[in-house]
Amino acid sequence: MKLKEIERTAVQAWSPSNHHPVYLATGTSAQQLDASFSTNATLEIFEVDFRDPSLDMKQKGTLPASNRFHKLIWGNFGNGSPESSGVIIGGGDNGVLTMYSVHHILASKSEPVIGRTEKHSGPVRALDFNPFQSNLLASGANDSEIFIWDLNNFSVPMTPGAKSQPHEDISVVSWNRQVQHILSSAHPSGKAVVWDLRKNEPIIKVSDHSNRMHCSGMAWHPEVATQLVLSSEDDRLPVIQIWDLRFATSPLSQLEGHTRGVLSVSWCQADPELLLSSAKDNRILCWNPSMGEVVYELPIRSQWCFDVQWCPRNPSVFSAATFDGWINIYSVMGGNLEAQQKTQADKISSSFNNLDPFGTGQILPPLQVPEQVAQTTLIPPLKKPPKWIRRPVGVSFAFGGKLISFGLAKAPGQQMQQTYPHQVFISQVTTETEFLLRSRELQMALQSGNLLDYCQGKIQTAKLPFDENLWNFLKVNLEQESRTKLLKLLGYSKEDLQKKITSCLSNGIPDKQPLPEADETNAAQPDQLLINSSDDVAAVCSSSAFFDNLIPQNMSTLEIPVTKDTDGLISQALLLGNFEAAVELCMRAERFADAIILAIAGGEDLLKETQKRYFAKRKTKLSLLLSSVVQQNWQDIVCTCDLQSWKEALAILLTYSKHEDYTHLCDMLGARLESEGDAALSNDACLCYISSGNVERLVECWVKNHETSSPLALHSLQMNQGL
Repeated sequence: MKLKEIERTAVQAWSPSNHHPVYLATGTSAQQLDASFSTNATLEIFEVDFRDPSLDMKQKGTLPASNRFHKLIWGNFGNGSPESSGVIIGGGDNGVLTMYSVHHILASKSEPVIGRTEKHSGPVRALDFNPFQSNLLASGANDSEIFIWDLNNFSVPMTPGAKSQPHEDISVVSWNRQVQHILSSAHPSGKAVVWDLRKNEPIIKVSDHSNRMHCSGMAWHPEVATQLVLSSEDDRLPVIQIWDLRFATSPLSQLEGHTRGVLSVSWCQADPELLLSSAKDNRILCWNPSMGEVVYELPIRSQWCFDVQWCPRNPSVFSAATFDGWINIYSVMGGNLEAQQKTQADKISSSFNNLDPFGTGQILPPLQVPEQVAQTTLIPPLKKPPKWIRRPVGVSFAFGGKLISFGLAKAPGQQMQQTYPHQVFISQVTTETEFLLRSRELQMALQSGNLLDYCQGKIQTAKLPFDENLWNFLKVNLEQESRTKLLKLLGYSKEDLQKKITSCLSNGIPDKQPLPEADETNAAQPDQLLINSSDDVAAVCSSSAFFDNLIPQNMSTLEIPVTKDTDGLISQALLLGNFEAAVELCMRAERFADAIILAIAGGEDLLKETQKRYFAKRKTKLSLLLSSVVQQNWQDIVCTCDLQSWKEALAILLTYSKHEDYTHLCDMLGARLESEGDAALSNDACLCYISSGNVERLVECWVKNHETSSPLALHSLQMNQGL
């Protein structure tokens, strides 16, 4: 449907896609005269405001020109400054090429012409900006002249190579949309030449062998680098040919729909499946080149349209310039002309006031405009949704709680004919009011990041001790110093431990405490470690007092025995610096304290070996605990502890284990509680998984111990996962 119109005998150029608002530049067309036979020339800029329902456009700038135009083009060159709006290049008679500052035209400043050259020998009918480098301009004129201009130095152009033979006019030049150094030119004879600017020579020539292909237009495929279209204005062959340079002996396909010669073509950059064409049969068609069908057609007009152009910013809009002196702007989305006719009638009616034109002074009733008797002109939209509004995915609810969704697979851009496979999914949706409320509450907490308050609310509303403990563990995991707080939840804290140690010291500890003897009745088996209470931990700390026995009380004289008994042999070993032998003697005599002291002096490796042998011989309640703490063997605690002491084992992990081992060890303890423990211990495994942050194991354990089909219970599991 028509959106805007201007009564101008002019060539046209849209503002670039990054320019806002949308402008349309017009320049008085060369070789066209109106009824006044005026030879004046004007360059004008109009704002295309689609919010305005009228057909008129606001003129934003005008400039008298010294010559009429064969071609106009608007580029981004100079858009680096905030006030710049790019440049307009005009090709005129006598080889004149003029560069205008758009900002100066819009602001009515002096000297809007910022460049001018007459290098060409004839009319300049072909212009195009490089899509990759805004300062590069290609121009074509008579005698096979093609120049490449650098707008930073608009005086000395370069040529892409030797002129093609025989010499003829250049009707179109076009830069490749994918490869920046590839340029093509077309001649009225139907021949097209592809130039490689890196080599400054033509690399391929394409032409139809029928000798009836008079080329009027050319355009590169927006996405496929090797494909282009050529249009013929010969009435004997009014076709559009699609060429692929990989098979340049003949056209890939041919679009046949016009009955007379094609005057112009324009390929939509936003959707390669939309190609506009206008012809001498007064028709404007929009093609799907890959399918070879017409997907949109404007109503028949009374005059030829010699130029059609897609709007770079609004892909559903295009402009058409006709020989009867009008430039019209249309939308391919369809519409009804009744609204426009009503708007025009209201405009005519409002031009008359309601005063009596006969001077009686009486107010007349509102002017009654006769209703339109013409039939409604309905313009159908495109037969296919354009790419920019095509939905890649969609979803819709159906009866019975069904949810239908679909997706479109991405098609390869290098194929002209292609299919788009669809995938449709059907799923069942179960809803419950309480379920939705709790889900919404969790979503709000996740979006706001206020999870601590959310957990605190769940702690206060928990009805079972286990649920309260569970939410306490979750809350602590979200706080700072979570290990210390997890220890407190397990019943252990540094403060409480310090109080117990202070109490033991105040009650009195012997100055010399012999090494504890093995108790066969209470000794732990080699594969099991007993930790009965937090008092055992205090005992471990206070048991260091037995090392007082290792320090002699009388150091006034130093005796070094060299006898053959144990003391003498140890002395001799020390005199020779043989700590390994001295330690071996002490271990055999079960003088473990002496062995440990000597091993400390003998180095780290000897100390570890001595500790290992000591703990292998001493089997008490604390020996395995001492062994694990001294040797930092936390896996033995996890694997051998009594499951009733799982809290104490987890406390040791929280206190001593390294960060990189902590998660794995907590998971191992939880796995033991699940596999070896009773129902209560298996339930407690959830706390181990929370401590390790293993959400998957937590969910599996929770589901195993809370088998239920209630949606609310299942939602609790989902909330735990979300946290």
